[in-house]
Amino acid sequence: MATYAIGDIQGCYDELMQLLDRIGFSDEDRLWLTGDLVNRGPRSLDTLRFVRQLGDRACTVLGNHDLHLLALHHGRDRKLNATLAPILQAPDRDELMAWLQSRPLLHDDKALGYVMTHAGIPHIWSLKDARQYAQELEQVLRSDEACDFFTHMYGNHPDRWRDDLRGLDRLRAITNYFTRMRFITRGGTLEFKGNGHPDAAPKGFAPWFEQPRVKPLKRHQLFGHWAAFGFNCLPGITALDSGCVWGNALTALRLEDGSHFSLPCPATPTSETTS
Repeated sequence: MATYAIGDIQGCYDELMQLLDRIGFSDEDRLWLTGDLVNRGPRSLDTLRFVRQLGDRACTVLGNHDLHLLALHHGRDRKLNATLAPILQAPDRDELMAWLQSRPLLHDDKALGYVMTHAGIPHIWSLKDARQYAQELEQVLRSDEACDFFTHMYGNHPDRWRDDLRGLDRLRAITNYFTRMRFITRGGTLEFKGNGHPDAAPKGFAPWFEQPRVKPLKRHQLFGHWAAFGFNCLPGITALDSGCVWGNALTALRLEDGSHFSLPCPATPTSETTS
C-alpha cells in the first residue's frame, strides 16, 4: 500500500488518469489531493465524480476554486463559466456538492509526518492553531450558516490575522490564509495580487514558507495553489502544483519514500481566473 499526494488537478481528468496509470495506482493505495479539483480544465465533473467514488481512499482539502464552485452552488451571483456549468447542471449535483462541502481545509497525518492544506500554513500559526481555525470554518461549512458564509466569502480584508477577529471577518481571514496565501509579511499581512514565482515577491513581502516560524510545525507541509512555483521539495515543505492546466505537468509524490512522478501536460484553454 502506498500514499500518493497530487497537486491541483483543476479539471484535468484525462491527465490524472494517465498519471495514476503511470504510477500503478491500485485498489490498496491512497490518494491525497491539495484541492482545486475543478475549474479551468475541461473535465471538472468527471474529476469530482472519480475522487468521490474513491471513498476513504482519497483525501482532498478545499482550495479556492472548490470554494468558488460551492459559492455558485449556493446562489452566489457571479458569472458561470463553461468549465463549471456541467457540474451545476448535473443530475448528481446536490450529492457532489454535499460531498465537496464536507471536505476539510487541513489534513494531518502524524504517523506519516505530513500535513496538507491548499495554500500552506502561515508562519504565525502553530499546528494546533491551524487545526483549530480549520475546524472553525469546517463547522460553518457543515451547518445552516454555510449559505451566509458563501455570500460574504469574497474579499481581501482583513488581510492580517488577529486573535480577536470575530464573525464573517474571522472566517474570511481563515479562508484566505488556507486557500489564497502566497506572499506575506513577517507580521502576517497577506498580499493578494502577486501570483508569480516566489523570487518576484512584492516589496515588503516574502513567500510564506520563507518567513521564520513562530513555533516549529513538526510536520512536513504539502500544498498546491502556486503553479508558478511548480513542483519543489525544500526543507519542511513540498509544493505540488506543477501547473498541469497551464501546459506544464501533473506530479505525484509517494509519501512513504519521497519518490515523485510527473506527467507532461498539454496547455488547456482557460475561461476564468480565481486567485
